[in-house]
Amino acid sequence: FALIGVTVSKFGFSSLLSLGKLVLLVYLALAFFLIVIFGIVGKLAGINIFKFLAYLKDELLLAYSTSSSETVLPRVMEKMEKIGCPKGIVSFVIPIGYTFNLDGSVLYQAIAALFLAQVYGIDLSIGQQLTLILVLMVTSKGMAAVPGTSFVVLLATLGTIGVPAEGLAFIAGVDRIMDMARTVVNLTGNALAAVVMSKWEGEYDAIKGQTVLNQREPADMKISG
Repeated sequence: FALIGVTVSKFGFSSLLSLGKLVLLVYLALAFFLIVIFGIVGKLAGINIFKFLAYLKDELLLAYSTSSSETVLPRVMEKMEKIGCPKGIVSFVIPIGYTFNLDGSVLYQAIAALFLAQVYGIDLSIGQQLTLILVLMVTSKGMAAVPGTSFVVLLATLGTIGVPAEGLAFIAGVDRIMDMARTVVNLTGNALAAVVMSKWEGEYDAIKGQTVLNQREPADMKISG
């Protein structure tokens, strides 16, 4: 709230409209990636993305509210084992994915960088935009899964397209709102990666997975009962 107050005091109330459009665009892009791209990947792996999201709804809600996927790491690993992924793959893929598989963060950073370029009237060619995406894919590796990390990485990347780092102050007030959404995408991508890798290695229990996803009661209730 304080950061938004500073933004309004420096740039005026009209800035809220631009920031609102940025937040809306980020959410729409992340939703498209979550449903369409992950949906296609899930389809290839024999997973219905909507049932998969419903299965992880508690963890996704907690990650969304805290803007940190670290808070649900043990629960996600436990649930992926219950869905048919072997422990050996889950214990390797998900923790390493928390550092190297941050789809939502990269998508947000690309949109935010282009937004700031437009704010400063910098016209980026297609080549520069592709370069920006490649740079972000590299610089996003090694990020901690804690709130605000993407903001720091974006700060270090803006110089590659000639955007002044001071421009980040303009979007600082709404960064946490977007951080919540990109955390959900990051978490879903890591969980889905465990299924894909398990199937790739021929160790995924598809029958067990479909049984858990199609059951009406939560997995914990079924198992404990």
